[in-house]
Amino acid sequence: MKNNLYRWAALLCVLFFGLEIYAQNAKPFVIPELKAWIGKKGEFIVNEHSRIVYDSPDLNKVAVLFAEDYEKMFGVKLEVRQGKPDDGDFFLALRKDKKLGKEGYKINIANSVKVSAPEVIGAYWATRTLLQMAEQDAKQALPKGDITDFPDYGLRGFMIDCGRKFIPMPYLRDLAEIMSYYKMNTLQVHLNDNGFKQFFGHDWNKTYAAFRLECDTYPGLTARDGFYTKKEFVDFQNWSVERFVEIIPEIDVPAHSLAFSHYMPELGSKEYGADHLDLFNPKTYEFVDALFKEYLEGEAPVFVGPKVNIGTDEYSNKEREVVEKFREFTDHYIRLVESYGKQVCMWGALTHAKGNTPVKSENVIMNAWYNGYAAPKEMVKQGYKLVSIPDGWVYIVPAAGYYYDYLDTKMLYEKWTPAQVGDVKFDEKDPAILGGMFAVWNDHVGNGISVKDIHHRTFPALQTLAAKTWCGANVTLPYQEFDEKRNLLSEAPGVNQLGRWGSKPSLVFEVGEVAPATEFAHKEIGYDYTVSFDIEVSEEGDNTVLFSSPEATVYLADPISGKIGFARDGYLNSFNYKLYPGDKVHVEFSGTSQYTALKINGRLIEKMDIQKRFFDEGKAKMNYVRTLVFPLHKSGHFKSRVFNFKVYNYIL
Repeated sequence: MKNNLYRWAALLCVLFFGLEIYAQNAKPFVIPELKAWIGKKGEFIVNEHSRIVYDSPDLNKVAVLFAEDYEKMFGVKLEVRQGKPDDGDFFLALRKDKKLGKEGYKINIANSVKVSAPEVIGAYWATRTLLQMAEQDAKQALPKGDITDFPDYGLRGFMIDCGRKFIPMPYLRDLAEIMSYYKMNTLQVHLNDNGFKQFFGHDWNKTYAAFRLECDTYPGLTARDGFYTKKEFVDFQNWSVERFVEIIPEIDVPAHSLAFSHYMPELGSKEYGADHLDLFNPKTYEFVDALFKEYLEGEAPVFVGPKVNIGTDEYSNKEREVVEKFREFTDHYIRLVESYGKQVCMWGALTHAKGNTPVKSENVIMNAWYNGYAAPKEMVKQGYKLVSIPDGWVYIVPAAGYYYDYLDTKMLYEKWTPAQVGDVKFDEKDPAILGGMFAVWNDHVGNGISVKDIHHRTFPALQTLAAKTWCGANVTLPYQEFDEKRNLLSEAPGVNQLGRWGSKPSLVFEVGEVAPATEFAHKEIGYDYTVSFDIEVSEEGDNTVLFSSPEATVYLADPISGKIGFARDGYLNSFNYKLYPGDKVHVEFSGTSQYTALKINGRLIEKMDIQKRFFDEGKAKMNYVRTLVFPLHKSGHFKSRVFNFKVYNYIL
């Protein structure tokens, strides 16, 4: 009998212990994944007395940004103050901890939420973690437990080509905000480049090229179809730094430099093409020296941050003399930029341009993109620090048909870390590898791609690379679970570039009648969507707008043909259908990342999918994209009656 009692007691202890273990909160999902979590029981919920309290004045800005973002996301305004916390408060503190490194942090979630970090940046990253956790719960409840978190790699970034396609400043700001939300800390802005001459009649003079910065030294150099003023570029860099995203501006020379030879034709190489600067012409050095000087000199230079990228990739290595001159050119601009107190970044090309002329390597960062151009092990031996950005893994070239249209996020999540540079594998956290980046190259000028299309490709890649550059090989979630759960997170506080609306397929908006010149709360609906309405058509002139937003316009009568159409990013697309006075029809638009379609009375008029266009007597082809994120911000000044207006966040 006694033995039986002992057995029952033991069994009850096991069961009780098991329930206790089970009751511990599971590890929260955030991107990037938390390094360590100790779950406890219960949850923390913000109450009417909750505040954001900080101990050091250095944390004031972080606390203010946290409060602003919390209000943007959840509509709750939290008081910010310096002092000691009470139960229900968020508390930010600076505490020395060598194990956490520069960017690490700890969070204790109990009756209050206590953040500690050795440096301000770590405290800021902790607030990103808390916001991501909160947005996954209807009450913004946080599971009680302890977090310890720090990155494996110090540089976690993205490069965007603004030279061949202008990327407006509002989007760049949103992009930096998104990167910050996912603890990505480096954005490289590629400021000049050119298209491929085969798409422009093999004529360099007609080939598209652009330099995107306001320029006083060379009036007229700045692209007219889109550029950044010095002031807004400076403001952008300073604003990004407040969110711990460093902007690395890039002026790409001596290849990819057609914008400069368009401006001053004698700078272009007669042998290797006008997109190559003539390395033997003293005027080339005079021109480029003065260009860098404009943005680097003075106590308050236009290039604000500590790093500047000088390009130096993909120049011809046909002749030995040219190789040595290219190496001399590269060394010259490393030293010139350093003379202004900046650290130089550049693209790897010194295996392709192997020679005897010495090129400075100490304190120089090399973007390791293709091992045939720069063998990574050899570059490390020479003294360069590397950023892993291998083209065969992390290059996006939208709709080009080579590299990736969308990155293979499953492969990257399961197999890639910054230690993987092309087919060369370094040890994880090798000190020669500073970190990793991915890139968007807008090679095919004129292919119809919109900024929205670029973003649709960028965002899933950014989430994935954020995970892999922070955690390296130490991600624990299966990819399928990661891919499903990442959609639970927003892009960033107050940012919705994807135009996501609703979490489940549904009718998300309807209005009985659309009055002209009316503003609506939602700016747009992103892929995949259906927008439908009935219309009784009155006499409308060409250029009659149905809806518009800052990024796009939908026309009842477009400005060229008077047909139903849409415009965005400087491209006008018209459906083969015209409305006439007296028509009473049902109109339905649908749009995905691959096409935009129009139906009238249930009949498909046209499906504008990706269109192949041929150049150079059929030897070159381009995929022309005709997509639309549907604008809903403002209705136009139309005379027709538009009614039974409905917006669905799926394809009917």
